[in-house]
Amino acid sequence: MSDDLSQLADFLAPGVEPDDVPALWSLARAQPMIAAFVTLFRGGDEEVMVRLHILREIGHRAETPRWSPDELRRHFTYIDPVKLETVLKRLRENGLMVYGEDNLYQLTDTGRNAMAAVAVLLRFGEDEDAELGFLTTQLAGMQVTGTVTPEVLQHLLAKLNALSESFEEAVASGSEFRIVDARTRLSANERWLQKGTDLLRSLLTVDDVTPEIGRVAHAIGLAQSRLARVDAAFQRALNKIESQRVTLGASGVSSSDVMAWLRDREVSAILALAQGAFGAAPQTQFLAGGHELLDRAESALSAEVQRMEADTTLPPAQDVDQNLAPETEDLSLLWKLTDRLTDVADEAPAQRLVLGGGFAPASYRLSLLSLLGGVEAQAEGPVADFTQMPYELQLEAELVQVNQDEIAWMSAGRVVRREGA
Repeated sequence: MSDDLSQLADFLAPGVEPDDVPALWSLARAQPMIAAFVTLFRGGDEEVMVRLHILREIGHRAETPRWSPDELRRHFTYIDPVKLETVLKRLRENGLMVYGEDNLYQLTDTGRNAMAAVAVLLRFGEDEDAELGFLTTQLAGMQVTGTVTPEVLQHLLAKLNALSESFEEAVASGSEFRIVDARTRLSANERWLQKGTDLLRSLLTVDDVTPEIGRVAHAIGLAQSRLARVDAAFQRALNKIESQRVTLGASGVSSSDVMAWLRDREVSAILALAQGAFGAAPQTQFLAGGHELLDRAESALSAEVQRMEADTTLPPAQDVDQNLAPETEDLSLLWKLTDRLTDVADEAPAQRLVLGGGFAPASYRLSLLSLLGGVEAQAEGPVADFTQMPYELQLEAELVQVNQDEIAWMSAGRVVRREGA
């Protein structure tokens, strides 16, 4: 057993050797590559950044990959010479760079592989999920070379499940800002989700796919299907929030605008706004006197009161008018709105479908439109039949001026026919 493995055995339970743990042994075999990353990332943040920068600059020169010491000094004139020599010595002693017999520096295979791995991680945009993009590109490369492993697929599956859980938590929170942030995150990663779907389709068409890879690949397909449906859940949640949004008078400013403005303020600024906003209220105390306590005690101890409370007999039967018709729900507005939707070919302004009859009927129609494509479609009844119609409501952040039917302003939006309907 090597010295490194003997030191590793100190972390294991008595009687357990590193060879007894296959997953740990696979890491021990990759010790040179792990040592390269330890060399790059050990120390303070500024030391790590300088090492990565020097390694990337040396590796970027593809035409003449070898550097003389004078070329390195001239290229890195903006770095302290002593610090530069220290970094070069560290990279050389730990196998990331070599100083050849021709007195020239060049990256080793380990150093170039480490630089390539870091470059892949740094290429993703700020809005994208670096982990999802890295795992997808890694899977694409392994598929081309025919070296796809269940371990890589498991990492991708875990990432997709984590995304699904975070999006479901955003919808369950009911927070408009969390839902919008989650929707933006989903949109930024759509290309990686689509790329992963294409990779899985081509992977499952190969005849020699192992059962384990096939099982994980099918689980990834299910996770991607859930993510493909989550955008509709975002829209339904935003529609529900939109129906509950409050507009502050005729100013056009909504409660969401106020919340967004407050989120951009510092805590100290919010505290300054609250100064003097709350008035002092008198602290009242209600004390029972002797007469009140005596009256309460007499009623509690009275035998007549106790007998009345213990009496559980039913009241006498009463005659009911047999000609009284049962109450039924008035669904006339629902039927008329259904007729209006039937006449919509591709899309129609929400204002034209909602208005008519005053504020109450318009509010009722808007609430019905927000149910289009919702979970109510799984139930039965007139409302369920309405939600199953091939349309959806798309509301916008702007307001349109109405000034009729007791309505001054309403949210801009349109009702569109769903694709494939």
